[in-house]
Amino acid sequence: MAQEIVLPKLGLTMQEGVIGEWLAQAGQHIGTGDVLLRLETDKVEVDVEAEASGILATTAKVGEVLPVGAVIGWLLADGEVAPTGADGSSASPADPKDSSTTAASPAASTDGPLEQGERIKSSPNARRVAAESDVDLAEVRGTGPGGRIVSEDVEDYVAAVSVAEPKPEPAPGVPQREKSSSAQASSAHFVGPLVRRRAHELGVDLSTVAGSGVGGRVTTADVERAAGHLSTDTTESTAPAGPRAGEVVPLKGMRGAIARNMIDSLQTMAQLTHGYEVDVTALVAVRDSLKAELAEAGSRPPSLNDFVVKAAALALVQHPILNAGIVGDEIRLFDTIDIGVAVAVPGGLVVPVVRGANSLSVGEISGRTSALAAAARGNTLGLSDIEGATFSVSTLGAYGVDFFTPVVNPGNVAILGVGRVKDGFRWEGETPVRTQVLTLSLTFDHRAVDGAPAAEFLRTIASILSRPYALLAG
Repeated sequence: MAQEIVLPKLGLTMQEGVIGEWLAQAGQHIGTGDVLLRLETDKVEVDVEAEASGILATTAKVGEVLPVGAVIGWLLADGEVAPTGADGSSASPADPKDSSTTAASPAASTDGPLEQGERIKSSPNARRVAAESDVDLAEVRGTGPGGRIVSEDVEDYVAAVSVAEPKPEPAPGVPQREKSSSAQASSAHFVGPLVRRRAHELGVDLSTVAGSGVGGRVTTADVERAAGHLSTDTTESTAPAGPRAGEVVPLKGMRGAIARNMIDSLQTMAQLTHGYEVDVTALVAVRDSLKAELAEAGSRPPSLNDFVVKAAALALVQHPILNAGIVGDEIRLFDTIDIGVAVAVPGGLVVPVVRGANSLSVGEISGRTSALAAAARGNTLGLSDIEGATFSVSTLGAYGVDFFTPVVNPGNVAILGVGRVKDGFRWEGETPVRTQVLTLSLTFDHRAVDGAPAAEFLRTIASILSRPYALLAG
């Protein structure tokens, strides 16, 4: 019996999706868990896997924008006729027993080789990277949920192999599988498929790009930097290219999702913004010192925004009412502190999440925000990276903005805006002393938080930022 394939709802705010690419072909025999298509949502791109088996017939075209729940294809039984309007491809669908047919498509891969009767847990991207790099997934250690192998595990494995000592020659007469020339090249200078795709889009010659990733691996950020899309310091947001004069920008996809969320936020919340100036003279001095020391070691210091994220997380421990959401007629205080950090990308804004920020060091926060920002710009974020923020931080300091009014993300009761660092002064007796001042903008839902508690929260952040060495030790 024919089974519908519908456009899945992959997030609370998702209303529509774009068929980015069919990775399986119409007429191909599909197994449960095989990758069917690449779906573009308002925030991320994801691989959609089959929930059943059968012969694929498609109804949706590449590039088509469809609402959640729309029928995009069918899985047919052997000999079953595709419904009217569906593309069942060739009259003789692929025989599931024909290994030459199934091996030709990336969707025909399984969860990895069998080991003592169990399938190896691995993501679709991990299987694709493994196939392109000629890697046996049985040799890769998974770091994902439940030990699942993710693409980064495969890339780290290949990077480690490339720097390992050569293996001894096999004994005479023992047959060995010969690796392809592309796989040998990958071992010497491994570049992930998403990075290669981005390089192709930007016209970047990968042989000229110096890698900053693990084992010298080239990352998406390296490619974009080589193309001039990013500055050499990626710790602050950089402006994406905007639309040209005369263009018509449809309110759909990411732009449409942002529009709906902002209207929903402003119409359903009583939002108010406090502005607060913080003396960060000592913090700027400490960061400058770190910058000089880490530069000698080839490392990058935490950005000022990383310090603010840490300070906000610690302040939320003392002011849990700001780390909350309103559901119906209840204010629900969250039991974790997961801070969303806004990142500007072409066409809009995404807010990846730093989970458990209060328990992380500033250095750990810096590593995570840098990795998340690179993934956001490389369009490789997963849904787990962008959902579940309990509080958000948005910075416009890199653009020279002092004060602004950030809009609270639906599901939260507050968001912190971070402006630029500018010159200020304080009086010591009759003498003015130059200082460095940072302006913070806290927008909060007045239904849950009154003005005084919001001001106390900002005062706590200011107090934490005034002690940078203690902040580094925390």
